[in-house]
Amino acid sequence: MGGAILSGLRAAGVPDLRVTTRTATRALEGGDGLQVLVADRDPEANRSAVRGARLVVVAVKPVGVAALLAEIADALEPGAVVVSVAAGVPIATMAAALPAGTPVLRAMPNTPSAVGAGVTGVAAAPGTADDDTAAVVAAFRTVGTVVEVTEDRIDALSAVSGSGPAYVYLVLERFIDAAVRLGFRRDEAADLVVGTAQGALRLLAATGEEPAELRRRVTSPKGTTERAVAVFEQHDLGGIFDEALAAAMARAKEIAAD
Repeated sequence: MGGAILSGLRAAGVPDLRVTTRTATRALEGGDGLQVLVADRDPEANRSAVRGARLVVVAVKPVGVAALLAEIADALEPGAVVVSVAAGVPIATMAAALPAGTPVLRAMPNTPSAVGAGVTGVAAAPGTADDDTAAVVAAFRTVGTVVEVTEDRIDALSAVSGSGPAYVYLVLERFIDAAVRLGFRRDEAADLVVGTAQGALRLLAATGEEPAELRRRVTSPKGTTERAVAVFEQHDLGGIFDEALAAAMARAKEIAAD
């Protein structure tokens, strides 16, 4: 996720970026306004990265958030805003590891941020200054759409848009597999399925219609599409989504408890 955000920020031309990584990698190189600090080479890399920074984005696994914040706490500039993209780590947990009064927010982006098409939820603690929230919102708007929510809704947002690309890709995988079983080569099946999905989404965006309305226009009474849609409904597609989102939210609560 951190890599996706960084790619989007760089593509948007955001200047003066610093990033830390545990080990050097050819996939992450400096230049063009990006400074890369490698922790294996410099034990002070994380602390050096945050010095002078107005906005600090924490993009490590949930289990590592508290330790990282404790490491950089006394290197933060006064007034620096800290925002975490880790699922399941409450603002209160992060604030406890930082100097009193540090503005702390949570953001939940998704991987299309890498191409400027992300959806990010942003949650601020009550009492956070408007300017601090605006700085975080502005940063994530460079990589897509931002939805501001209260923290008690961030797990639900994560289950929908944060994890959502995986659901879309899973549906496309299964759709392609089904086309292959009908006799198409896999490359042909991928062209048919992915092209159809891209076209359907472009039409949705261009018309501004509700998905249900566009579906109805394809679904002629007593036709082939109607028969196929009936199979999805018989298997309770809506119920499957309800169960899947509930499972994602439950896992976020488990992470928070740990």
